[in-house]
Amino acid sequence: MKMPKIAAHRGCAAGNIPCNTWIAFEAALACGADIVELDVTRCADGTLFVFHPGMEPAHLLSPKGICEMTADEVRELRYVNMDRCATELGVSLLDDQLERLKDRCVINIDKFFEWPEEIAACVRRHAMQDQVIIKTNATEDWFRRVESVAPDMPYLAMTTDRDDFSESLRRRNLRYIGTEANFALDTASVAQKAYIDRMHALGLIVWYNSIVFDYHTVLAGGHNDDVSVAGNPDEGWGWMIDREVDIIQTDWPWLLRRYMDQRAT
Repeated sequence: MKMPKIAAHRGCAAGNIPCNTWIAFEAALACGADIVELDVTRCADGTLFVFHPGMEPAHLLSPKGICEMTADEVRELRYVNMDRCATELGVSLLDDQLERLKDRCVINIDKFFEWPEEIAACVRRHAMQDQVIIKTNATEDWFRRVESVAPDMPYLAMTTDRDDFSESLRRRNLRYIGTEANFALDTASVAQKAYIDRMHALGLIVWYNSIVFDYHTVLAGGHNDDVSVAGNPDEGWGWMIDREVDIIQTDWPWLLRRYMDQRAT
């Protein structure tokens, strides 16, 4: 059975290594990730940084958002670790992270939908159109926006429960590669192997999320990292693999890689 690609959610964070930092991305690659997912935010004077908007109090102990700061102010910030102790790690420029990861892995740029023009221009500055994945919600307004600003970049449409757009998107001025499919219940159409088989027949891929933001936001019907790490990976990651999903996004890339290696033997 063909195994899926592993996407490391915000890199690989643990101990003294915070998420969305250069060392978290290095750790993700060392743990066997194929894809690094990173978040982008923009400061008040327009500079793009790698950081999850709204997480400043948790990761930087800052009550002020990066969107309210100048680039010089952001450069003074330092992450805290898992125990909320200060580290020496600052917030990286998107330009710097792209250059560091160039020719090493696929990069999923999250929050593309916040600043599509600026992010697309940054990707092109580094000639990395073939190395990124961008995503937006699956709406007609966003399909047109991506056609306008990033028709040359691999594009996933984020959808929940159903997909009634993929066949038509293949005929548009998009580099459309498939869906990030989320579902709360196994009965959803995008949770069926028949859906993934149909996407493959169209030359498209499906991305599932095993990550857990919180227990109120179910992304994959309960087939998640928590179930997998707690001793039942067949019900978590294995359930996704049995459906022949193409990409699994996880916070535990090294354990998912080990599980896939065990299944392959």
